[in-house]
Amino acid sequence: MYIAMNRFEVKPENAEAFEAIWLGRDSHLKEVDGFVEFHMLRGPEREGRILYASHSVWASEEAFLGWTRSEAFRAAHKDAGSTMSLHEGAPVFEGFKTIQHISCRQA
Repeated sequence: MYIAMNRFEVKPENAEAFEAIWLGRDSHLKEVDGFVEFHMLRGPEREGRILYASHSVWASEEAFLGWTRSEAFRAAHKDAGSTMSLHEGAPVFEGFKTIQHISCRQA
């Protein structure tokens, strides 16, 4: 399993617009082999910025890398440059290989 995250710092006055873009966009993720799940997370506000993180789970790092080279990736990110004014600086990418996974699956 592989987890890919991007962190964004957003001014509080831009939070509503930033969230609306994420909630209204077509991610194209469900079309990609190896995709498991996605979460958009809102974190704490510190020093006048709200921390957000996009969090996607993949079957493997290879599946994630395949996504980054796909037409679905290009389609999902085609307008990314137009939203740069809503967050401070570039997103900070972090990729993680899973070394332990504990789950509680409820029926």
